[in-house]
Amino acid sequence: MKAWTCGDTDNGDDEWGEEIKLAEQAVQAINKLNPKPKFFVLCGDLVHGMPGTLWRKNQVQDLKNVLKNTDQDIPLVFVSGNHDVGNSPTRETIDDYCKNWGDDYFSFWVGGVFFLVLNSQLFFDSSQCPELKQAQDVWLDEQLAVAEKQKCKHIIVFQHIPLFLSTPDEDHGYFNLEKSVREEIMEKFHKAGIKAVFAGHYHRNAGGSYKGLEMVVSSAIGCQLGEDTHGLRVVVVTEEKLVHRYYSLNELSSQGIEKELLDVLAKQK
Repeated sequence: MKAWTCGDTDNGDDEWGEEIKLAEQAVQAINKLNPKPKFFVLCGDLVHGMPGTLWRKNQVQDLKNVLKNTDQDIPLVFVSGNHDVGNSPTRETIDDYCKNWGDDYFSFWVGGVFFLVLNSQLFFDSSQCPELKQAQDVWLDEQLAVAEKQKCKHIIVFQHIPLFLSTPDEDHGYFNLEKSVREEIMEKFHKAGIKAVFAGHYHRNAGGSYKGLEMVVSSAIGCQLGEDTHGLRVVVVTEEKLVHRYYSLNELSSQGIEKELLDVLAKQK
């Protein structure tokens, strides 16, 4: 937040006390939620310090210290962002990430729903590690084949960089994927029946849809680049649909989930 405020994104990451407080508030809000969430996913840029920068290790340790207070019955799911593995990741930066936070791509099942976590930096620039991009691509095709066989209720993807921010054919920029890459992924996801892609990166709320595939872009617990507030997105998954809403940390801490989402959940029982 200091880097953004003072306009020095290279050297402004030497203070993060405010981020620690916000992360603590997020953990407290999640721990209070009733019913308890099935898991808590952080969609990337776990820390601000890029690989190899001065304050990165301290930031990583401070975030781990905060996250340790998450209710033990709420699993944590980590997604790698550009600040976590670098804008042009290498085998070394990805290995370093994996040592701290676990695999950079993986899948898991919860309640008949199939979740895929992807390393979107490999879609953005894999020039330093083309073999790792190829490995993720092969793995993804295998996972989608498994999903088709298993007849799962929904397939949901988590990645850091959005496919697009509002429309599938929008121009390429820093906050979305390059058009030809995007089109290939969108079509693959559509054919596989993926219901939604949840991403971060934009530090603002945004989103759109492509042939029934919902692209959901959530703002941040930390630095805001738009008009949104520090917050979290709560997602309710039912047999038929996904319902979600972005809450400010203050709102979620003080009031919890609104009645409308609770009613959706109640109908499932």
